Amino acid sequence: MRKKRILLLSEGFGAGHTQAAYALSSNLRKLSPEVQTKVLELGSFLNPKVAPLIVSAYRKTVTSQPRLMGYVYRHQKSFNRLTTLALHRLFYTHAQNIVKQLKPDIIVCTHFIPGAVISRLKRLHPSLKAPLITVITDYDAHASWISPQVDRYLVSTPEVKAKLRRRGVAAFKIRVTGIPVHPSFWEQHGREDIQEQFKLLGIPTVMVMGGGWGMMNDEVVNAALAGWRDKVQIVFCLGQNDKLLQEMMQDPRFRHPNIRLLGFTREIDKLMEVSDLLVTKPGGMTCSEGLAKGIPMLFHSPLPGQEEENCRYFTAAGLGEPISSLDVVDRWMERLLNDYGNVRAARKAHLEAISRYNPLQSAQSIIDMLDKPRAEHGE
Repeated sequence: MRKKRILLLSEGFGAGHTQAAYALSSNLRKLSPEVQTKVLELGSFLNPKVAPLIVSAYRKTVTSQPRLMGYVYRHQKSFNRLTTLALHRLFYTHAQNIVKQLKPDIIVCTHFIPGAVISRLKRLHPSLKAPLITVITDYDAHASWISPQVDRYLVSTPEVKAKLRRRGVAAFKIRVTGIPVHPSFWEQHGREDIQEQFKLLGIPTVMVMGGGWGMMNDEVVNAALAGWRDKVQIVFCLGQNDKLLQEMMQDPRFRHPNIRLLGFTREIDKLMEVSDLLVTKPGGMTCSEGLAKGIPMLFHSPLPGQEEENCRYFTAAGLGEPISSLDVVDRWMERLLNDYGNVRAARKAHLEAISRYNPLQSAQSIIDMLDKPRAEHGE
């Protein structure tokens, strides 16, 4: 008897979408030995020469023209039509061949671009019966995620479900499961072992993240944090931003025993566990990982659109705070130094509260669809 095949499709616009796909892959295999998973960044796989150029152009636009990204986000309907048409031209035939070759029992999309491609494929070819699941990897839902061909949406919060409902999505198609994160973020590692592994001291520790692209490059905020280096330990995780890493390594402000400068690492879960405060861009995936680790968060310069919505959600929930001024940074540094016991106690209480949450809900929802006859997918 062949294993059930689950095809997970993402795109390389930021690291979070693909991280969510791999997290789902791990969680699915953890739940059932009877499934076989395949993760693909659709554009990179189908067009390895063109896709990196598109991603690079997107990255430059994000960093140099964030207001343009906000405009695109606010004018989603026209953007969605143009995107779908362009993607149809670029990827349609190749995506069709992939589906025919892999014969997936379910297709899961963690980015709206492959979602648009597969939705069009299903609309034009009714013989494609594999259910399509969309995993929305932010704390907001824009129109580009939505298509009549989607059989189920997995979303982060009841608020996102309500937004989908207002956009006309039927309630039976939506499951509130949380954003999938890798199982390691739900595990508790030995604090002292991690400190020894990374040669960290047992003092209040701040972790600074810019996502996989290392976009946490605000010199003012970084310098303000470095100003506390004699009393607080600071770990800068710069992702794939090798240029910024080299610049900071040459800067005397960051050449200090209490400052660690790290490039790309797959052990973010461990570093979050031994840190007491996370300074980050409010990407959906990073926020969800921080939520799982119970670490308080300060949000740096959210991009217009999804990051602004993520920031609003976590701030309203009391799980984070935007850096509206450097006074926010100083207040938190003082808190770590003078009220450290209460900071640790609040985190412990948070971890106890979320211990009742099932981190495998999104994977379980996919398994449930595998186990149902196709006629029942509409419920």
